[in-house]
Amino acid sequence: MGSSLPLSRRQTLMQAGFGMGSLALGGLLSDMGLTSAAVAEAAANLSPLAPRAPQFPGKAKRVIHLFMNGGPSQIDTFDPKPLLKKFHGKSLPGKEELGKDKRLGGAALGSPFEFKQHGQSGMEISELFPHVAKHADDLCVIRSMFSDVPNHEPGLMMMNTGNFTLPRPSVGSWALYGLGTENQSLPGYVVMCPSGLPTAQSANWRSAFLPGIYQGTHVDTKETNPDQLIANLRNDFILPGQQRKQLGLIQELNEIHRQERAGDPQLEARIQSLELAFRMQTEATDAFDVTQESEKTRAMYGDTLQGRQMLMARRLAERGVRYVQVYHGAGQPWDSHASIEEAHRRLAGESDQAIGALLQDLKDRDMLKDTLVIWGGEMGRTPTAQLPLTPKVGRDHHTDGFTVWMAGGGVKGGHVHGTTDDIGLSIAEGKVHVHDLHATILHLLGFNHETLTYRYAGRDFRLTDVFGNVVKEILA
Repeated sequence: MGSSLPLSRRQTLMQAGFGMGSLALGGLLSDMGLTSAAVAEAAANLSPLAPRAPQFPGKAKRVIHLFMNGGPSQIDTFDPKPLLKKFHGKSLPGKEELGKDKRLGGAALGSPFEFKQHGQSGMEISELFPHVAKHADDLCVIRSMFSDVPNHEPGLMMMNTGNFTLPRPSVGSWALYGLGTENQSLPGYVVMCPSGLPTAQSANWRSAFLPGIYQGTHVDTKETNPDQLIANLRNDFILPGQQRKQLGLIQELNEIHRQERAGDPQLEARIQSLELAFRMQTEATDAFDVTQESEKTRAMYGDTLQGRQMLMARRLAERGVRYVQVYHGAGQPWDSHASIEEAHRRLAGESDQAIGALLQDLKDRDMLKDTLVIWGGEMGRTPTAQLPLTPKVGRDHHTDGFTVWMAGGGVKGGHVHGTTDDIGLSIAEGKVHVHDLHATILHLLGFNHETLTYRYAGRDFRLTDVFGNVVKEILA
């Protein structure tokens, strides 16, 4: 049995490690006459979220991941297939050889959308994305992505965690584990997902066997009031000073409990979460309050749900949040099995202006060069559709040659990597598996994906499991 006597603050500081130490440190250093800035810096250094240097200099300092839930059609967005119009309504040559697992339906479905060349690079982009197209020379489009299972839940799990069946830490959790965060008053990993959760729900931003402090913090951005975006953040019934004392007592009891259970990551995460929640009471509402932006900036993004989300993502990124994930299509996904023309036009219309504004805003603030922006879903869609080809027709799931694009953060702008064949049945060259994409993201952040590991259950785990290669051709 451990002692039930409360520790002095100096005893706490000496014995606490990462947990209670930050509570004691402020008072101790103040007694020593240090400035508040020095106190804050010293306290942050005790935190597992404190900023850390990467293994080597990375081009990207932060990531904004725009996740198009459900799988947008590459054929209708960033990978034009004009030959499909020739075969429209007919059986595709070579379809039978690819096997039934490709879900290739009755006949070829040519895209109803026109493509044009944009920028000095001449990149071909669909009419669905006129605002994004203005930044063609910033985009690095990967047209040769492939994944393992053409279903939503395993697809999202693979894209977010690198494994489609087992609980594994998400990409954002690995980034936070490796780099920490630059703002100790905000979560280092924020997930904005309005109007319901995606398939697999919070498993998409879990920390799994990594300490819980590295898990993503979900925010339901359908709320427009900053005070309501994060539930139970404030307690209006007590004064801030009283709350600090209450938290101090709780943390002191937690520390006594922790000393008897050294190395318990769940307990440590609970202690850290209480501290973070207290600090967030002022910083978080400020970060999510887009009304603090000028009317010109808000108009650039658009007074829409996606406009507010993208603007919040920029505000979080510039405040030092390491990984921001923005979902689109959680309630009405890009999974257009029917009425793809109508659905994709609506979905692109909801997001195009906001994405274009985000890219422009990051450039104007000189942030795009060290912010990696990623756009894509968990899969793509087939070049075929079930007969008859009515205006309500749609496309099925397809994982052998879908599109993801990246911008900023050390990737080549105005560059297209990989190709699919002329009718979009499969990858022709430059294959990029999801593990390769993850290896490349970590490389841009300054990490070797083979050596950024965490020991669990007797072996070292990594994001890329047992394979994956950095796609060097897309590096600037």
